[in-house]
Amino acid sequence: MGKPMPAVFFGHGNPMNALQSNEWTKGWTAVGNSMPKPKAIVCVSAHWYLPATLVTAQEQPPTIHDFGGFPRELYEIKYPAPGDPELANRVKDLLAPLSVGLDTRWGLDHGTWSVLGHVFPEADVPVIQLSIDETQPAEFHYEIAQRLSSLRDEGVLIAGSGNLVHNLHAYAWGRQQVQPLDWAMRFEERARELLLAGEHELLIAYEKLGRDAILSIPTPDHYLPFLYVIAQTREGEPISFPVEGIDGGSVSMLSVQIG
Repeated sequence: MGKPMPAVFFGHGNPMNALQSNEWTKGWTAVGNSMPKPKAIVCVSAHWYLPATLVTAQEQPPTIHDFGGFPRELYEIKYPAPGDPELANRVKDLLAPLSVGLDTRWGLDHGTWSVLGHVFPEADVPVIQLSIDETQPAEFHYEIAQRLSSLRDEGVLIAGSGNLVHNLHAYAWGRQQVQPLDWAMRFEERARELLLAGEHELLIAYEKLGRDAILSIPTPDHYLPFLYVIAQTREGEPISFPVEGIDGGSVSMLSVQIG
């Protein structure tokens, strides 16, 4: 058996990153260049957050522009990666007996394509998305993510897209060169320490980490994709942080690579 495909969590931040060349998007490109080309990608995006577990099952998933108030050119972006109905069924089987719906209405939302447009710009790797069931606790998401681990041995990239710290109420809209807020830096650093120490229990029960965690994760949607990726960790595997930084004071752009 060859080396398993890495698993990567991307801090995706502002959708405008899809159009821009900056330190974060260059880092995403470097991630793509550093790994073997995946057979396919299973992506868990913060922006498919609803009361069900679904997986996209189209041959050609549409590019979804799930935001408002941005420049016209952002709405014109298409990421025409093929889908993979066979992989969707494989995910459904791996997650059994959990009920998983095969969905043909969603597609690739900006949590997926704004990043993958830099990681795999040719859009030639099949992509499916797995939804986040908003009714379930963090432990549930970590546990079902572990059931997907065998896909890494089949050349499938398991990707999460969200933000470790994501507080838009504290975000410095329109202001330049804003210093990261103290609580955001402290929580990010604590999360990194726990991850490197293999202490996943506190990362799952993040509310126990106190005020910094509550400010950093006011809602779980952007944090839970991180759990899907760290659940892939195997003994002895390297953990790296290929992209770093905090945008607008309160949005962590940290990427985490397992393997």
